[in-house]
Amino acid sequence: MSDLFLHPVLPDFLTGPLQQLGKAHRSPEASCEVVVVPGGLSLSTTWLDALPALRLISVFGVGFDGVPLEYCRKRQIAVTNTPDVLTDDVADIATALVLMTSRNLGEAERFTRAGRWLAGSLPLAHALRGKTAGILGMGRIGKAIAQRLQAHGMTIAYHGRRAQPDLPWPWCSSLRELARQSDFLIAACPGGPETLHLVNAEVLAALGPQGTLINIARGSVVDSNALVRALQDGRIRAAGLDVYEQEPQIPQALLDCPRCVLLPHVGSATHETRQAMADLVLANVRAHLRGEALITPVS
Repeated sequence: MSDLFLHPVLPDFLTGPLQQLGKAHRSPEASCEVVVVPGGLSLSTTWLDALPALRLISVFGVGFDGVPLEYCRKRQIAVTNTPDVLTDDVADIATALVLMTSRNLGEAERFTRAGRWLAGSLPLAHALRGKTAGILGMGRIGKAIAQRLQAHGMTIAYHGRRAQPDLPWPWCSSLRELARQSDFLIAACPGGPETLHLVNAEVLAALGPQGTLINIARGSVVDSNALVRALQDGRIRAAGLDVYEQEPQIPQALLDCPRCVLLPHVGSATHETRQAMADLVLANVRAHLRGEALITPVS
């Protein structure tokens, strides 16, 4: 029977079935062949060095930027994640943040609950139709966001490492140019060193005083200090965030900003999607233990 390390924050509907596949541990043991961790968790090489029997890291999430892939390749440790199954829910949250920031829906809800409607109407908001959504990262989630926002009458443009000729939307060769064209700049790219603070002060300046930043990618993609300054100085209009650099810690300046819509990283937080993610983790672990091909290996 193989030993498995199951991270303590994993849900019971995942850990229960996993416990049937081997001897489960809630703290890492040298004998562990499989490690199952939540998405976004950083695994240091020092921590992994203490697991000489490790052969599989299964990530409960789409983001694997916390896994040192080159180290894993050298040690022949396989890595899996849970792509595709959370695409629609995350795209829905991105769309919701665009709607909330454009129509000031968070403020409108607070306005109504506080009884302020009795004293007068809420100030006018902004329509989506005719606006441009610039999407940073046109992978599965980026495409799903584009389709949703196009249905709202928005124009779509995108930036990524390379143009995708089969897409109907224009590619911008630089992020700054995408921001300059956009009313809403939406981060939907992977995290990790290559995208650290990709959205910086220069990009926010290009987005401009009528622009809104939406981030459903990774908190590390956006320079939080630059974002705070841009909001405070009026260099951008608003921000809608589901992810943060130091989750669950959020800068007080963002909490205090009425032009921010802040969600607690709920992009994939539905019963249906989390169960589908759990099923995929379980399928990958089971395939590994049986010596079969992995379902969703990270290349």
